[in-house]
Amino acid sequence: MKEQTAPVWAAIDIGSNTVHIVVAHSMPDKLDILADEVDMTRIGESVNATGEISQQKQNETIKVLCKYKKLAEEHHAGQILVVGTEAIRKASNKDDFLAAVERETGLHVQLINGDIEAVLTFYGATYELYQEQNPPSRVGVMDLGGGSTELIIARSKRITWRTSFSIGSGWLHDRYLSANPPSHDELSVAQQFLRTYLKKSNVKRLPRVLVATGGTANSLLYLAQQAFQLPEQEHQLTYDGVMRAEGLMSALSAESIARRYHQPVGRARILLAGTLIIAAVMSKFHLQTIRVSPHGIREGVLLARARFGEGWLKQVQQISQQTDVDTSSHGKELEGTPEEPFAQSGRHELKDRAEKFVQECDKVLHNETEDIEPVHKLRVASRRLRAALDAYQSCCDPKLFKQVYKQVKDAADSAGAVRDTDVMLQGLQKQLEQVPTAEVAGVQWLVDHLMLYREERQQVLDDFLNALDGGTLKHQAEASIKKGAASNGKS
Repeated sequence: MKEQTAPVWAAIDIGSNTVHIVVAHSMPDKLDILADEVDMTRIGESVNATGEISQQKQNETIKVLCKYKKLAEEHHAGQILVVGTEAIRKASNKDDFLAAVERETGLHVQLINGDIEAVLTFYGATYELYQEQNPPSRVGVMDLGGGSTELIIARSKRITWRTSFSIGSGWLHDRYLSANPPSHDELSVAQQFLRTYLKKSNVKRLPRVLVATGGTANSLLYLAQQAFQLPEQEHQLTYDGVMRAEGLMSALSAESIARRYHQPVGRARILLAGTLIIAAVMSKFHLQTIRVSPHGIREGVLLARARFGEGWLKQVQQISQQTDVDTSSHGKELEGTPEEPFAQSGRHELKDRAEKFVQECDKVLHNETEDIEPVHKLRVASRRLRAALDAYQSCCDPKLFKQVYKQVKDAADSAGAVRDTDVMLQGLQKQLEQVPTAEVAGVQWLVDHLMLYREERQQVLDDFLNALDGGTLKHQAEASIKKGAASNGKS
């Protein structure tokens, strides 16, 4: 089929971070792309915060979809195929959202599961690779989204194994990286969480060729091209390059990253979180390079439509059911097992983190000086314990998990209020040494009031810590891992 005579279709993907459209002349193994646009809406942000898609996010998404429908019509697209993924799947009000989209735009959204998403992403991310001379027989694909990350392995163009991690760039940012730029402590806790979480994977080796797709991978490649003078035609990232980019983004605010390296501010805010995930995967699987593809689920939809006709989605579903999905330790492509069963390592880590947390609680209670470091160390210990709980949640008894998590979160919130006030007071004390005489009284007034507020917050923290039963918490943390829990837990 010639490109000029191939039908023009449009595919729209509503993801956790973005809404993305591709319009193309569509053939079974090739696309002639006519339009490719993306808008950052971050539906996942409201889902992570409240469990549902907010009215604001719904309105923003519908506005983007109306714009994309017009774009598709301008290119005379015969069909507009729309799919929804992780964030919509998780939203408690997904049915209301999908009904509102269809009512306001006339577009029907196919809500697809993770298995179908993996197949479509694989089609889109690899179709250009398979057009090259001597394509590799084994290929891996990493699809890093806002709410989840997929790892896929294929042999001879057929998916043989995949796993899904319930973490993405938006989720990791919202959970751990609140400061702009994130503090050293926030980065350390996020990295610890990722290392722990990736212990779930029983894969010791991915194929030599790993194709990374998604907004983070492509934005990271573009930043590396801008910052490190990589050629525009370069479509590979080295591990050293990823680590250099991570260091750069750790030092600069999102606004500075956006301005210097021509990134949308919304993308710049979550790019470091996505980069941490890429770095963790490369480190875990000892990968020195990855290949970045600008294509993904949208292109996969168009290729599937061209290959399978009107029944494309049902056909893809059947193919997805033939794929080995890693929910235990029995995937066909698994090569070895972790040195220590996941649940067993969880008991050790939760015990150690809980003991450290209780120790820091005691140090705050028995701090008879004006040293502000004990509160800071308590806050860090609470973050580390929460990160470990997040990583091992799939192995935990839900009731015990909630009890421990709530106590740690309450301690973190109380310690955070004190610590944040300490940081503000330190800044104001420095200002007092520099401001003109006429402004000293005003700054001093603010310092005095903040000190009173800090005393109140410190009392709230002390009251909470006095009521906390450290021995019980340590026991609950270790016992929260269910006896007989699967060695690696579900992803």
